[in-house]
This record gives sequence, structure tokens and C-alpha cells, in this order.
Amino acid sequence: MARSQAQVNVAILGATGRVGQELLKVLDERDFPLADLRLLASARSKDTTVTFKSKSYPVLEPSEDAFKTMDIVLASAGEEISKQLSPLAVKQGACVIDNSNAFRMDSAVPLVVVGVNSQALHSHKGIIANPNCSTSQLVVVLKPLHDVAGLTRVIVSTYQSVSGAGKEAMDELEQQTRAIVNCEDYKPKVFQRQIAFNLIPHIDKFLDNGYTKEEMKMITETRKILELPHLPITATAVRVPVVIGHSESVTVELDRAISPAQAREILADSPGIEVWDGPQEAVYPTPIDVVGEDPVYVGRIRRDTSSDTGLNMWVVADNLRIGASLNAVRIAEYLVEHRLLKQHIST
Repeated sequence: MARSQAQVNVAILGATGRVGQELLKVLDERDFPLADLRLLASARSKDTTVTFKSKSYPVLEPSEDAFKTMDIVLASAGEEISKQLSPLAVKQGACVIDNSNAFRMDSAVPLVVVGVNSQALHSHKGIIANPNCSTSQLVVVLKPLHDVAGLTRVIVSTYQSVSGAGKEAMDELEQQTRAIVNCEDYKPKVFQRQIAFNLIPHIDKFLDNGYTKEEMKMITETRKILELPHLPITATAVRVPVVIGHSESVTVELDRAISPAQAREILADSPGIEVWDGPQEAVYPTPIDVVGEDPVYVGRIRRDTSSDTGLNMWVVADNLRIGASLNAVRIAEYLVEHRLLKQHIST
């Protein structure tokens, strides 16, 4: 973004978690205009400190008073905590950018991916929702195709890394892999089934319609972000033994046919997308390629042999960045740049 002279006070709720740590990393990398930083986490992190830009910050327990003087709260502490604390932060004058599912489908709360529907931020009322990680990378790719040729149907299957389930899930994959290699017994604790050397078509709870909550999130969130409430879209979400990086097999049907070459050009010209598409030379993105990177990567763009107007593609991104920390910080940058914070910003 074009850097503003404004300096803002930022609190991170859930600062000691995996996403909280990634938020600090992204704030540093992007040289976000911080005036003050406040780190908040549960009681088990009490009396600990976190180093940011060579300065140590105490980790505090969240409370209404902890949000005083804060302009922005980056919340990554879970749905129930967000429901409880976000209104308190807003009451204190802060704008909350929430990474949980607490407010995503609230009609009064913008659900935003910067560069896709940034305009929705102009109508915020103090709380802004950050989409599910698998949704975020999907809509970045769908939006430019829709703008040019019109979406009429979307089918997506995800291959989601264990980091999407948190640090304990990452530890389980490592420990379980070691145990299996060494012929030791290891019972799953985080996942429903063995995740090492396996995959699990089960992310979040199963619903009465046979879909998981994760799959329905992708459906409803994509419709809201793209402002296509009746878009035919279906999803299958699968957990795979990858540490970081979500992959998606995406099929789109369009209102008018475009060639794979045209789709490559449209996507390559779109902000936040890198096209890696040379399958004959084994050029396509994989999760290992994207760790720590900001773009959404697209490859294997080809015609759908079952549809005259369909295309298939492979979409990969670092879920900890595009689906959580990076988008949250980009939202914060947009709010500062366009003077959309509720509380006055000192300059």
C-alpha cells in the first residue's frame, strides 16, 4: 500500500498462537505503521513476553480495559472468545479484524478479502470478518474470471494442511510420523483418524446434509464475498499430511467460454496471483513452493472435458498467510489508508 503518515495502536488477541505469531511476522515484514502494540492471550500465557522488532512486550490477559486506546484489534483467539470480546473492543473505539467464524455470515459484518471485495470495508460498523483460509485463496482466483466471463458453477476439492487445525495438529503429524517410521504405536488425539501417510475427508463437524461445516463455510462465504448469493457451488474438504499450504482442485463453468490461454492471461494480470503452468516441464505449484509467500499460485489450467464452458485448475497458497495473517494485515492497511477507523488516528 502507499504508506500513510498515520500511526496506529494495534492489539493482537491470541498473540501466542500460531496465527498470532504469523501476524507479528507480517506486521514486521510490511513495516506496518505501529504507534503502540499490545499482546493479549489466555491466562496460560500470563507472565510471558514476546519479542517484536528487538523489543520485549508482556503478554496480557484480555479484558475490556485492555482495548483502551487501541485503534485496531487483530483477533485470532477462536469463535467463542471473539463473540465475547469483540463487542467490548468496539465499545472502546477499536476496529476488530476477526479471524474466527464468529461473525462471517452476520449480514451486518463485512467479510473481506482485500483486492476481491475491498469496497465492503467502507460500510463496516466496527467488526470485520476474515474468511476461512480455503475460501480466501479460492475467491482470489474466482473474482477475475467472473469479472471477464461470469461464473455459473464452481466445484472445489481441497487438500488442506494440518496447520489449518493449529499447532497441536502440526505436532501430531510430526509425532505420529516419527512413531510410525519407528514401528511404535501412536493413537490420534487431534484428528479423527491417522493423519500421517493418510488423508481424512473430514474437516470440522458433519452436518445433517452430509457436508462438513468446513465445506459449507466455503460455499456460503464464497457467495457472500463475490456478492453472488445464488451461485451454484459445491465443496469437498480433505485434510492431508502436509504441514503448511492448502491446495485446491477447482472446476469453474462460465457464462461464456474462454480458452486456457485466455484464463492464464487473465489470472497472470490479476493482483495477488502467480501463474505457474508448464506441466510438460513439471511447472506447477505445490505446498512446499508457497510456504512464506504472499501470492495465490495457479497451475494446470485446462479445459473441462465435460463442459463446453468449463475450466479446471490447481490453486495453492500458504494458508497461514493468505487465509489469516496476511489478509488481516492488508485489511488493517486499507482501513488506515482510507481513513476508515472508528477512532481518531494520531498523525
